Amino acid sequence: MKKYNYVINGVAYEVTISEESDSSAKVEVNGELYMVEKSNAAQSTPAARPRTVTSQPVVQQNIAPTPSQPARVATPAKGAGINSPLPGVIMKILVKQGEEVKKGQTLIILEAMKMENNVDADRDGHVVAIHCSEGGSVMEGDLLVEIGD
Repeated sequence: MKKYNYVINGVAYEVTISEESDSSAKVEVNGELYMVEKSNAAQSTPAARPRTVTSQPVVQQNIAPTPSQPARVATPAKGAGINSPLPGVIMKILVKQGEEVKKGQTLIILEAMKMENNVDADRDGHVVAIHCSEGGSVMEGDLLVEIGD
């Protein structure tokens, strides 16, 4: 069993490779298990092995492990937090800080597994803070937006 700590786009990942063959691997990333297939390029260059995931987010391996950083805090300081329901990429932020929002209003469009998902407000209020940016990657549970009264 191999254990690594990686930082990808500023997010810390704890990666454990429990089973590995020439064509696939069983990989645990931050507690979630993935079966991944190795690409042909990965087999010819053992120093850096990009992984191709069949139906889950792609995790790329860096050459050297880095120390783990604390996970993002998902508790808002000033308002009620809207957290990411899935790991993915922020495609569009539809609100601005200070803007009034209504319950059910779409705040963010998140791409996860090649599908666009709406992240909606769960209450009426004002946008206190936005904790993500368009094109940025997020993990499940990451704080995206704070809504205050």
